[in-house]
Amino acid sequence: MKLGLHQNVRMEQRLVQSPQMIQAMQILQLPALELEGRIEQELTENPFLELAENETPESDSERRDEAAPEKRDREKNDAESSGVESMLEELERYERDFGESSSPRPAPDDGEGDRKYEAMKNTPASGSTLAEAVIEQLAFLDFDERAREVAEFLIYSLDGRGYLQESLEDVAAGCPLGGVTPAELDGILAELRRVTHPALGATGLAEALLLQLEALEFHDPLAHTLVEHHLDDIVTNRLPRIAKATGHPIEDIKAALETIRSLDPSPGAEFGEELAAVIVPDVVVEEVDGQYEVRLTRQRTRELTLNPMYKRLLREARKGDGVQEWVKKRVESARWFIDAIQQRQSTLQRIATVIFDRQRGFLDRGVRGLAPLRMQEVADEVGVHISTVSRAVSGKHAQTPRGIYPLKFFFTGGTPRSTGGVASQASIKQRIAELVEQEDSAHPLSDDQLAAKLKELDGIAIARRTVTKYRKALEIPSSSQRKSF
Repeated sequence: MKLGLHQNVRMEQRLVQSPQMIQAMQILQLPALELEGRIEQELTENPFLELAENETPESDSERRDEAAPEKRDREKNDAESSGVESMLEELERYERDFGESSSPRPAPDDGEGDRKYEAMKNTPASGSTLAEAVIEQLAFLDFDERAREVAEFLIYSLDGRGYLQESLEDVAAGCPLGGVTPAELDGILAELRRVTHPALGATGLAEALLLQLEALEFHDPLAHTLVEHHLDDIVTNRLPRIAKATGHPIEDIKAALETIRSLDPSPGAEFGEELAAVIVPDVVVEEVDGQYEVRLTRQRTRELTLNPMYKRLLREARKGDGVQEWVKKRVESARWFIDAIQQRQSTLQRIATVIFDRQRGFLDRGVRGLAPLRMQEVADEVGVHISTVSRAVSGKHAQTPRGIYPLKFFFTGGTPRSTGGVASQASIKQRIAELVEQEDSAHPLSDDQLAAKLKELDGIAIARRTVTKYRKALEIPSSSQRKSF
């Protein structure tokens, strides 16, 4: 083995992503709301980035043209002078607030703070968890300090449904407070159930249902028997088997099941708050004179521009003071950001236009008219890489005459029809749901029968296992569970 330093030459292809490319990909992937937040952040951090002013109406510009040229020149000079002074003040403020050796200082009250404060007051509060909501109920209980600490430990041992997966013995052993016994935990849990939910802290579904039957004083021995011994048969809808085992007629069993169905299977569901996600569509499709127009929601993507004062700052900057380098760096960053926004809008517009050109059937007839479409097809037509299409549609929605859908919804595979054409997976799923809805509940269709119906009525030949997969994706129970007695 020869040791030493050697030189060799080789050729290789490597993809090197510049900071501009990375920024453009990140901006492309942002949905409308996140993009708005990113724009606000850039406007705050870069003094040379500003919102473009709205164009003045023609009538106003004509009236200004009639003004004296000397007055316009004087106003222009005054504006430039005040603009430079305000920009210098702004630079000084940025140096104070964001400089390496400075700590942030509160901004002067110029009205902008009031608007931000109002926006913060109108922002919905984050939802509370189950544990936080139940701990608030401790105020209604006469607990001493130790009992309160034990109760909080017990509450944080609950899962998201309000169940206690561990036994009281295990919870007592894991409690950091000394001397905690299962009997003490049982007493605290009984008090918590009194002020919250009668089944809070149940070890499973059967116990949760039994606790509610006792608390609500449902004196129905058959309901207790069904919960204790036939819960699996209830889930699988095997009523004849239950009737044979209990000796009760099916009508009595169905009446007991109505009582059981009125109970709450998740004791903690009513406490934890979960805010609904706000969907802001990035793409809007509208029908105008029989034609569909595809556009972006520009009201949330505001037009940005460079503040022209940077040119004068560069001219007046003294060599060696670092101002020129500081200004150039932020001007370049602002230009990159503006270019990334414009590129995002252009790319998303072209991709959305191709998508809805291919999905005209969906716009006319709904999900049944959805055509099979792959991202590679859109990428080839737009002239971009498939990863660009994937980033462009990720997390974004389109508002159409048929409702609001994720852009990824319009990419789907398909199955050939015997009558010609191709049926998309989404349209097949909708057809399965329609067949189930139209079936006789006393004689529900099995997956084999659903596959035969699809072939007979729609010319769609798919295997039974495929029908089963689509049915489960639609959360439709099996035929035995759908059967009514």
